[in-house]
Amino acid sequence: MIFRQCMQLFIRCKNCSNKHFNHVEKTWSRYRTSERTHVTQATRKVHLDDDKVLCGPPGWSKQASIYVHWPYCRRRCTYCNFNKYINSRVNEERMKSCLVKETTTLLQISGVQSISSIFFGGGTPSLADPSTIAAVIDTVQKLTKLQHNAEITLEANPTNLESQKLKDFKSAGVNRLSLGIQTLNSADLKVLGRDHSVEESLKCLTQAKKLFPGKTSVDLIFGRPDQTIEDWKQELQKILCLCDDHISLYQLTVERGTKLFKLCKNGSLSVPDDDKMAELYDVAINTLTKAGFTQYEVSNFARNGAESRHNCNYWNGGQYIGIGPGAHGRFVRAGENGKVREARIQTLEPDIWMAEVESFGHATRKAVRQTSLDILQEILLLGLRTSSGITEDRWQQFSDGSSLQSVFCDSGNLNQFIQNGLLQFDGQTLKSTSRGLAVIDSILPELIVALQNYYQKHSLLGNDS
Repeated sequence: MIFRQCMQLFIRCKNCSNKHFNHVEKTWSRYRTSERTHVTQATRKVHLDDDKVLCGPPGWSKQASIYVHWPYCRRRCTYCNFNKYINSRVNEERMKSCLVKETTTLLQISGVQSISSIFFGGGTPSLADPSTIAAVIDTVQKLTKLQHNAEITLEANPTNLESQKLKDFKSAGVNRLSLGIQTLNSADLKVLGRDHSVEESLKCLTQAKKLFPGKTSVDLIFGRPDQTIEDWKQELQKILCLCDDHISLYQLTVERGTKLFKLCKNGSLSVPDDDKMAELYDVAINTLTKAGFTQYEVSNFARNGAESRHNCNYWNGGQYIGIGPGAHGRFVRAGENGKVREARIQTLEPDIWMAEVESFGHATRKAVRQTSLDILQEILLLGLRTSSGITEDRWQQFSDGSSLQSVFCDSGNLNQFIQNGLLQFDGQTLKSTSRGLAVIDSILPELIVALQNYYQKHSLLGNDS
């Protein structure tokens, strides 16, 4: 049951990549083999255990992506249970100062020398002043090499107010936009609690494509209450007439504690059943494929080379530094010779986060030393969500000698998945088929168990990785 919950979190409705990964952490943390340790409030020092750790590829610890979390929203959507706060009087200057300070401190702690992408998520980062976004980007440029073709993405709500700021965000250094349009159905926008209209969405999308041609992504939610197949087909066709080259599709999930949960529980609303959800998903895949889009990940579709480089870094097991309240990160601390990667999470509540940053330079609340097994589990969980899958070369970079063949090919489950047309393995690459991507949540738990059993067996034999 826990494994299924973990996998369902991967395809949930979300607005940004880091939140998408962070929610998996909540459930997956129960299965981590390394012990978690807390950062003391007095010293902010991270105490780590003495487990053996990974040895990544040469120079891998010198490059990373950065995720920056803006926690504030104008309102809370009915389906949302993310780390966000409704505050009409945000102390922007204080927030800017703290984001800059934590960026500075964590870059120094990490020893990272090159940044390939920055993602501003939330919350609603398009509510921030463009000068705050610019200050973070400038800090990165001063302390590291921001690659000349670095992808710098901002999540935005398509309201008139935020649309007016798009030019300023571009001037601040943003070169890619992720628009939370979610639906082109006015009634559904109200059900979801969104604060924009269909007309605002269309106007903002048109403006965004002019400012960020080829780099404007659209988020859509399917599985909405009373959504029909025919309505969904028409909505997708309308989007295809207007969109750029990237679309993210997310299944609406009913989360405990949300307004939507209460409405569904008391019978006021209901979402489609599993069979209907699957049909809606299949319709979307077929429609987007016919329009020239490639499904390069469970929820993401691109054409003309518009894949999100930032998200691909997550899925490939790359380093990333999390800045801001509740942000997660994975990086090697400076001075560890590329051999100790930590899983880190920042303090959640914005006011407490700011106070800690002002006192200690950063607000890392928890840090965990990751073993090779920890890394491989994440690579497996994330890599098989992609159409490219996991290569033997990538696996070997973190495995301390175990191969995909040695870990999985004795598994009857893997052979069954291959025979059923859900997975492919040619000895060098393990990947999901198009059918496999659609049911990945039922495949991954079996493979995780096989991986853990392999490491347990070899640990008992005295060959601990």
